Amino acid sequence: MSRLVIVSNRVAAITEGKPLAGGLAVGVYDALKEKGGIWFGWSGDIVDALPAAPDSRQEGKVTFCTVGLTRRDYDQYYRGFSNATLWPTFHYRDDLSRFERKEYAGYRRVNAWLAETLKPLLQPDDLIWVHDYHLLPFGEACRAAGLRNRIGFFLHIPFPSAQVLMTVPPHQELVKAMCAYDLVGFQTEPDRTAFTDYLVRNAGGQIDADGLVHAHGQTLRTGVYPIGIYPDEILAQAEMQANRRHILNLKQGLQNRKLIMSVDRLDYSKGMLERFRAFERLLEMAPNHQGHVSFIQVAPPSRSDVQNYQTIRRQLETEAGHINGRFSDLAWTPLRYINKRYERHVLMSLFRASQVGFVTPLRDGMNLVAKEYVAAQPPEDPGVLVLSCFAGAAQELQGALIVNPYDIDGMAEALNQALAMPREARQERYQNMMRSLRENNLSQWRDRFLHDLRADAARTPYLLSAATTLP
Repeated sequence: MSRLVIVSNRVAAITEGKPLAGGLAVGVYDALKEKGGIWFGWSGDIVDALPAAPDSRQEGKVTFCTVGLTRRDYDQYYRGFSNATLWPTFHYRDDLSRFERKEYAGYRRVNAWLAETLKPLLQPDDLIWVHDYHLLPFGEACRAAGLRNRIGFFLHIPFPSAQVLMTVPPHQELVKAMCAYDLVGFQTEPDRTAFTDYLVRNAGGQIDADGLVHAHGQTLRTGVYPIGIYPDEILAQAEMQANRRHILNLKQGLQNRKLIMSVDRLDYSKGMLERFRAFERLLEMAPNHQGHVSFIQVAPPSRSDVQNYQTIRRQLETEAGHINGRFSDLAWTPLRYINKRYERHVLMSLFRASQVGFVTPLRDGMNLVAKEYVAAQPPEDPGVLVLSCFAGAAQELQGALIVNPYDIDGMAEALNQALAMPREARQERYQNMMRSLRENNLSQWRDRFLHDLRADAARTPYLLSAATTLP
């Protein structure tokens, strides 16, 4: 039986017996534990010189292989092209994107080095599963290094339309590199369509009746694999935490007020500024909620060394101060904006204690917070999910109130509807969404992708030539 080799930008810090955070960590670690394999990627450490070989440690059947990055590689590959060019562009914020040739060269260089570093660890029949935008050209780098293993790639974030993608100057090279994979997976059908449309319209590609894609002399498959969660585990976790001190203290502080809850990594793609303004509009248009509803936004900082993230943090602090200064009284603070990281079980219990989940990214590949909010709800008295139409999860969670995050009045109206929704209507919406979450859980996502990657594919061999040499 072939081993599974996971390649991701960061390798999750996993200790047997301790809870995992994040869908990627939970989903792929389960598969690795069952069959055995390797998880390879960056350790998160900045080092003086690139290591000759990765550090390795064993947990059961899983080998964790990690490497450090030099400061130059971190600045160019990670902080530069990955997060200052690809991340904003793929989230349709090309106005925030910047491109520097040296950063792109660093991005390609690190991908090539990672492929060469992984090569000695592999066996001929290993199945390689590569994750996310940091590693778009990794498959091509593996082929250039002589690897003939089956290699699949899954993009966790959106794939932009051609006109947006073309704002990244080396867009043709990037998409050509992605064609070196045997299987390219996306969160939603619109993401896959954007990719295949680009190939057909801009690269002379063809799509067969059976879905095979031919482009740049390669044949590959594409697929849609919406990442899921384990809803019943989250429900049990939220129930277990329901009477812990932090929840009892929260309920005592709310004094029977209704609670709107949001949790996001601090990022301009999450739509938090628009969300704050929608909450302010709610208090204006429905003054009966003043003093009777509180909004908690948890937003742990991330990428604090990137200028755009410093800017959004200042904007949110200013907006939160404005709202609280305008509406607070001695007994009520309408908005609690918290830049702090909480353990996952604490967040699930906070979701359970709230009446509205407010999840309104401007663009998101999937957004597992939306799914976790639904799963954490008490079945007998569930809350209501207000969800952006630009989150991948909106295609599955039809029981949510779907909003346009650019429509401040529309979001305020949805909040008002959610706060007033009768229990029977809430229960029906909740049950419909839980059925979907159970049918498309995390195991389904993982197993469907790996099944398709293992399946025979009529693809042409990847021929090494001068054209495949990496810059």
